Amino acid sequence: MSTHLQASLFDQTDELRLTPLSRMRRTVLGDGAWIDLLPGWLAGADALFARLVADVPWQAERRQMYEHVVDVPRLLSYYGAGDPLPHPVLDEARDALSAHYAAELGEPFSTAGLCYYRDGRDSVAWHGDRIGRGAREDTMVAILSVGAPRDLVLRPRRGGHSVRRPLGHGDLIVMGGSCQRTWEHAVPKSARAAGPRISVQFRPRGVN
Repeated sequence: MSTHLQASLFDQTDELRLTPLSRMRRTVLGDGAWIDLLPGWLAGADALFARLVADVPWQAERRQMYEHVVDVPRLLSYYGAGDPLPHPVLDEARDALSAHYAAELGEPFSTAGLCYYRDGRDSVAWHGDRIGRGAREDTMVAILSVGAPRDLVLRPRRGGHSVRRPLGHGDLIVMGGSCQRTWEHAVPKSARAAGPRISVQFRPRGVN
């Protein structure tokens, strides 16, 4: 599978290393929702991107959309609780997140879903992770992005101003509180040239 990733000018290393989560900055969104953001959490993220492209068993899926069956506009892979992750630094990342948010979350992050956005035509529509406990309970979803930046956009379900964050090259965002129930998020298609990006979504048990 070929990729054309323009490397980050600020991350010129192949040494994979997580930076301290104490640098995280929180934004309160309203309705009990918040996001934490840490740019460049993973140093060497471009090297991890290349490994994941080569090593992950990516799946192209098709889903029912009204009267038609359509291609899902991204490639997917899922690792359940107890499954070995495709790179040791992702185990380290999951453990670090579980420790950092232990007091707020009350349980560890246990699963990892990976999405591969090959170019600007790949996307994910507006949604909240409301399959399972996320539909009725406050929870957290942590997303590590490697590869070229793509916008993650959030909007309140009841209407109002959206929030846009470009994520790539090792950036971390954590959506917490009521975010999955009271807000929606999307990665919209991009008409401008967009390089490939992989997002790794860490979730607690029973949240999808």
